[in-house]
Amino acid sequence: MCISFPGRIIAFKEENCLAVIEVGGTEREVSLDLLGESVALDDYLLCHAGFAIHKIDPEEARKSLALLQEIIDNEIY
Repeated sequence: MCISFPGRIIAFKEENCLAVIEVGGTEREVSLDLLGESVALDDYLLCHAGFAIHKIDPEEARKSLALLQEIIDNEIY
């Protein structure tokens, strides 16, 4: 099973080829090579395997993060 997760852009690196995202207090870098749309600071990206795959609505990102946190808190996996 594969899972993607939403992250908020907090910085850009390498001439905007990489974004630094924040997910649950953890920062990680993701490649923007697969995105076909422009993004800005504070945008939310759906990410998988080190790649940003889609820009998503902030409210949908918050809902997804809350659901993932509930799964973690209740060990539903």
